[in-house]
Amino acid sequence: MNLSQLELQNLRHLIGSHATAEKKLRFYASQCQDAQVRQMFEQSAQSACDTHKKLMSFLG
Repeated sequence: MNLSQLELQNLRHLIGSHATAEKKLRFYASQCQDAQVRQMFEQSAQSACDTHKKLMSFLG
């Protein structure tokens, strides 16, 4: 599958956004005292990581 320049640009933007979201969510989790809130942040971070990997697969 060939991507247009615009599609490639949008894909790179999405990949970067998910990588940033994962880092922020993991930081937030590390700062939480409440175990349930920490777990929520960790699950959200994992979801962002999974999506990041899925999006990366479209580049290769």
